[in-house]
Amino acid sequence: MANISGLTEASFESEVLQSVLPVLVDFTATWCGPCKMLEPVVEQLAGEWQGKVKVVKLDVDECSSLAMQYGVMSVPTLMLFVNGNPVQRVSGYQPKDRLVAKFSGSI
Repeated sequence: MANISGLTEASFESEVLQSVLPVLVDFTATWCGPCKMLEPVVEQLAGEWQGKVKVVKLDVDECSSLAMQYGVMSVPTLMLFVNGNPVQRVSGYQPKDRLVAKFSGSI
């Protein structure tokens, strides 16, 4: 199982914006049921995309200014950053095949 690191407001720039790899950011919350359902799917993607895509989690309660900055209104929201720019986003629980189809073109 892939190890998905959690972000802080302090680490966001170096981990996401300055990353040479595309970064999939999982905007999540501890109290969110659909987030818990999505977690194993995100972990599978992190394992399958290892070396191609960095997968990280961001707790919207701990990093509310980042959530606001990127217009995250609901959790879970997955956002793919390429060269520091958000290029794709999906909100709500989605099955793995739909996520793969959505993000594969940008990786």
